[in-house]
Amino acid sequence: MKKYKALIERKNDLVTRAKEIVNGAETEKRELTEDEAKELAEIRDDVRRIKEALGIMDEIDDEDREKVPAEGDGKKDNTEEQETRAFENYIRGVVNERANLVDSGNGAVIPKHIANKIIKKVYDICPILEKSTKYNVKGKIDIPVYTEDSTDFINVGYATEFVDLTANIGTFDKVELGGFLAGALSLISRSLINNTEFNLVDFVTNQMAYAIARFIEGELLHGTANKVEGLSTLTNGITAASASAITADEVIALKDKVKDVYQQGAMWVMSSATRTALRQLKNAQGMYLLNDDLSTPFGESILGKPVYVSDNMDDIATGKVVIYYGDFAGLATKFAEEINIEVLREKYATQHAIGVVGWFEFDSKIENAQMLAKLTMA
Repeated sequence: MKKYKALIERKNDLVTRAKEIVNGAETEKRELTEDEAKELAEIRDDVRRIKEALGIMDEIDDEDREKVPAEGDGKKDNTEEQETRAFENYIRGVVNERANLVDSGNGAVIPKHIANKIIKKVYDICPILEKSTKYNVKGKIDIPVYTEDSTDFINVGYATEFVDLTANIGTFDKVELGGFLAGALSLISRSLINNTEFNLVDFVTNQMAYAIARFIEGELLHGTANKVEGLSTLTNGITAASASAITADEVIALKDKVKDVYQQGAMWVMSSATRTALRQLKNAQGMYLLNDDLSTPFGESILGKPVYVSDNMDDIATGKVVIYYGDFAGLATKFAEEINIEVLREKYATQHAIGVVGWFEFDSKIENAQMLAKLTMA
């Protein structure tokens, strides 16, 4: 862990103040005032003195390190143990001045060896957004939908000379996609950034993008009232006979709910617990429905189609939609504003923090219900 925390923080605060003075003058399109010029000069001198002090301290540390016994001489360097103990004490609320662990708003100063071991929690995300039909346009968009049924269809039949043909056609409807704005904001303390070699800004930026992807997938699967519909309006599918179990026949029936012409790009989407339940199902010939299949993206298939797991899907429970099947190109998604993530270095300077903000505007509705089907528990 880096030492001399107070000096480093003081230097960073001085630099931030200098930028505020210069940016203020540029914004107002004027020269620096006499007081501002004097303050900048003082800041310059203070920063130089701090850098010199830090340099001298580093030289002293180098001298001390040269005196450390070589590994294997019976004396073990316990720095890592001390840092771990100090960090544990901080978490438990025990003040430890020696370790220089200070509450910095959204986390303590993390010892280097701990920061380098940070492991993020992994969520399963399936490629629903990737497979959907995407429209990147501003404003609203109307997608025409043509439907035929037993009464409205293009009439083809035998004809007799000099007798008029009967005219008929299916019905045209439309799917209207608008846009709903969503965003996320995270703050990282500058103390936390300054006192660990772990690149926290990049880490949080990547986590922000990952969190947005999880959010979008959840909306595509479940929708939200008066917002994004996603798959929430899908009616094509079957209802299981039980509220707590799925049979092999029901899985087969669900697959057949999608027309053959749309089977080529079809896939299964379910939770990990549902997949575990399906592992034990067998067909009439005694063969397991879920098989290892190296040709599929995650090495598993049901009835020849790849299986994707999503933590956004509900587990088997009363009335829950637990499986989606089909070609997800039947789901339309529109982005009026592409996902963009920015680092705000100046906005939260007065809080001694850096902001990471993500904005996007999107909508999603079913475009072709024939391509998709769902299994709902009783």
